Amino acid sequence: MSIKGFIFDLDGVLTDTAEYHYRAWKRLADELGIPFTREENEALRGIPRRESLLMLLKGRILPEATLNELMERKNGYYLEYIREISPRDVLPGARELLSDIRAAGLKAALGSASKNAREVIERLGIADLFDAVADGYSVTRQKPAPDLFLHAATLLDLSPAECVVVEDATAGVEAALAGGFTVVGIGPAERVGKAHVVLPTLAGVRLDDLLAQVAVHT
Repeated sequence: MSIKGFIFDLDGVLTDTAEYHYRAWKRLADELGIPFTREENEALRGIPRRESLLMLLKGRILPEATLNELMERKNGYYLEYIREISPRDVLPGARELLSDIRAAGLKAALGSASKNAREVIERLGIADLFDAVADGYSVTRQKPAPDLFLHAATLLDLSPAECVVVEDATAGVEAALAGGFTVVGIGPAERVGKAHVVLPTLAGVRLDDLLAQVAVHT
């Protein structure tokens, strides 16, 4: 079956918001008196906010109302930081690949666990290159469950077999594989090595070449 659409993760694929997430989690951790390092922040890549908070708390038990307040506080910090994001923060090759997809008549969706995904792609100036957005509000079960990507494919009116998922996180790769998608992993093999195709970045990647690599696995 030929590929008719692409589903892109946001953080680490289209832009690097990891630094903003780190600064927000670090600020919260400092307020709570909990040590938090950049290495620990890497472990939160692709993980929903609530699960990330529980990992940051390192076993500390807090009432649900407190957890909700802490998640909102962290998100407020993150939103404060992402106001700095602009079109210059699109990662190399991402805009060109999205433009190639649009020019070829293929479809593109965003598949991000972030509840701020729509605002981020607006600030990046690439929202018009997407046909659909599946975000943290779209499904109950987040990555590594396949639900988010399956929802994105439904929005595109395509089957998983007709879509390529582009991901940079282990949880995202696992989610896409579980959903029956062909997966392109962006980053080191130790993180995304289970993907069908592994690329260091999207810099210099053109659609025809990518489709040729993907075709081997479809």
